[in-house]
Parts: sequence; structure tokens; C-alpha cells
Amino acid sequence: MFSRHELIWLTGSGWDAALERALPGQHAAILQWRREDWPAVVRRADPGLVPGQVSLGMPLPPSPAGVKGRIALFAADCDVARRSLPLTLADAARAAPERWRAALDLLVLIQFSMPLRTYGSLAMQAITGQPYLSATSDIDLLFFPANTQALRIGLSLLEQHAAVLPLDGEIVFPSGDAVAWKEWISATSKGARVLVKDAGAVRLATVENLLATLEAA
Repeated sequence: MFSRHELIWLTGSGWDAALERALPGQHAAILQWRREDWPAVVRRADPGLVPGQVSLGMPLPPSPAGVKGRIALFAADCDVARRSLPLTLADAARAAPERWRAALDLLVLIQFSMPLRTYGSLAMQAITGQPYLSATSDIDLLFFPANTQALRIGLSLLEQHAAVLPLDGEIVFPSGDAVAWKEWISATSKGARVLVKDAGAVRLATVENLLATLEAA
């Protein structure tokens, strides 16, 4: 089972299959990914995806006009050479621009027992060395609380540092369900529902039901 934002390196046959299915205008980017041995990123499964396959994306650097692109592809499980969790914040921070550096280094230092991981533009710039970040980019973080206390501490930490950094991202519950942490903070009323993303779907769930998954973990 693969999780959203996971990093996937393909075998030679996996890249061959991706090229065969790609549009002609996508070949140059796919060949570069293969040559540089960069990973694709797991995305939500396409409807009707055959068992034994995983949906992937190749986020491309923004065009000179600032337009973001992504090549959608899929691969057979047997064509996955290796896989990895998303980059830790500590590993991705080296690609951060100077304007973020001091505040980001402080956040890295005080993560305590709640290591943060990254996806999106900062992660892709750290992985590829290509210019993904712009003046309007966010720092997309993944936060994996193990219990309700870790959730409270983590949200407090993110809120505090969002005052000086353009933080965004998701809480990932032990079930794999993910919720935007800013939406979670706003959902304070009893019975409130939040948008949940998992490996195969998007749905609404109550805050109480998601908290119960922490207690059961």
C-alpha cells in the first residue's frame, strides 16, 4: 500500500512503460527524470486503477510565466525500484531561500518528538536542484501525530511559526487520513466536519471520528 506524497523511484522497465504511455510533449521531462534518477510522487489513485498499480505524478518546475505543470503517470508495483517517505524538513531546509533560513532552522531545531516532513515546491527543489520556489510559494509540511497530546503540541507549534513563515500542509492520522491543518484549527465546533484525503478518495469526516483514530492507535 502506497501513501500520498511518498517518493517512488522506478526501474528501467517502469520508465520504459511510462514513456510508451506518455504524450510526445512529455518525453523530454520523463527522460530527464530517468537520467537524473529523480523520484516520482504518489498521488491519489485514479478511478478504476488496476490492483497492483500506483498513481504517480512528476511535478515540473514552473514555467517562465509561473505556470505549474505535472505529468500524471502510473506504474506497476513490480516496477518500483525503491520508495521513501517524503523528505524530512531538516533535509529539505537546505534548499530554502535566505529569507526563510533563520526561522526555518529554528523550526527544525524545536521539532522535539514530532519530526516534520515536506512535499511540494520546497521538497522538489531540494530533490532536483531545479527552481521550484517563487516569491509566493508555501512551505508544505506533513505532521504525523501519534496521540491527541502530540496533535495539540504540533498544532501549537505550527500556528506559532506560521506567523513568520508561509506554512501550509496536512495532519496525517495513523489511518493515513490527511486533513489540512489550517482547516482543522478552524473546525472548533462540536460535530464539525473537515475535508479528508486518503490514498483513494476525498470525503468529509467529523473531527470526533478522526480524534478517535488517535486514541485507538
